[in-house]
Amino acid sequence: MATVVLVGTLDTKGAEYGFLRDRLGELRVDTILVDVGILGEPKIEADVTRDEVAQAAGADIGELARAGDRGAAVAAMARGAGEVVKRLHGEGRLDGVLGLGGSGGSSLVTQAMRELPVGVPKLMVSTVASGDTRPYVGESDVTMMYSVVDIAGINQISGRILSNAAGAIAGMAKAEVAEVDEDKPLVGATMFGVTTPCVDAARERLEALGYEVLVFHATGAGGRSMEALMRAGFITAVLDTTTTELADEVVGGVLSAGPDRLEAAGELGIPQVVSLGALDMVNFGPPDTVPKQFEGRLFYEHNPTVTLMRTTPEECAELGRRIAEKLNDASGPLTVFVPLEGVSLIDTDGQVFHDPVADAALFETLRENLHDDVEVRELDIHINDPAFARAMAERLHELYTAWVGDREGES
Repeated sequence: MATVVLVGTLDTKGAEYGFLRDRLGELRVDTILVDVGILGEPKIEADVTRDEVAQAAGADIGELARAGDRGAAVAAMARGAGEVVKRLHGEGRLDGVLGLGGSGGSSLVTQAMRELPVGVPKLMVSTVASGDTRPYVGESDVTMMYSVVDIAGINQISGRILSNAAGAIAGMAKAEVAEVDEDKPLVGATMFGVTTPCVDAARERLEALGYEVLVFHATGAGGRSMEALMRAGFITAVLDTTTTELADEVVGGVLSAGPDRLEAAGELGIPQVVSLGALDMVNFGPPDTVPKQFEGRLFYEHNPTVTLMRTTPEECAELGRRIAEKLNDASGPLTVFVPLEGVSLIDTDGQVFHDPVADAALFETLRENLHDDVEVRELDIHINDPAFARAMAERLHELYTAWVGDREGES
């Protein structure tokens, strides 16, 4: 039988977790109930007590309660729960994990979930799942289910939602993972709508060369997810075509991947081919959400929920400096590809974001700041030209082949 680990605050949500456990039992799924509560006495007996969870974090539950610092207590219990679920998974006693809660409970439980490898089923029933779920999901594969009503007792609505959640996690925990070819090297690639032709063509070429390509939408979470999979050892080569998330970080758009974007591959020393895809734009939501400070700038309504703003020559120069600074620190094989005729579908002759002055500022500053030992290939075509895509794919293949050969020689 599959085993689902239930992680929750049994002092406030004991009845609801008991309901989930019963539903899972009816579905012939074993459960392990982990208590992460810190307030009152648990309303249902746990399989892993709060004392054990606190100890796993190097803390004492009594001291946490007496200190009266709820934030510190929650942080400690989240760390402890993460250690517990990792141990259960390592022992082969966790086929899925399920939690429920409000903002506090969701933060605690999903932090523990994110300690598990990608592919392990993770489901969080939450009152905040209809809003911004990035703080809870992060770069993991946590699934969020909106609870509709508050998680406060079992009623006609919550009973149906929680029954659905039990059915969902049971199905995921029991599901047979499809067999895939695990012998192919995994390549991470970044794509935006305005660089799709390039990445599609490069992906096809890399697949023909024997790689499996994981494409990430460069929406902030996409870049972070790709780099998390690099650090986890899944991705061993990178076609970082679309570095647009850096524009949002520099200018203040809504799709930043954080200040550390474009550093993981260099730190790990894995082969990477990098380009400048979609650095002509910064992303915002609907037009009425664009900050007032950007009034008078050049905008393009990509769709009703996405407004694009053209980067200025000054912003492009700063992007060139930052990219050079990050790539100069790379410890592995690296080639930078520069598309001299435009960095996106709408940054070509006759298109709305075509701005040779801004592009020149990006290219020139990048050239000036990259170290001499960083290989740069400039092609007098635009980024979505099939020849540009093929050139990047084939160079990555060359870098990866040499890198693997060097590692095998060392061993």
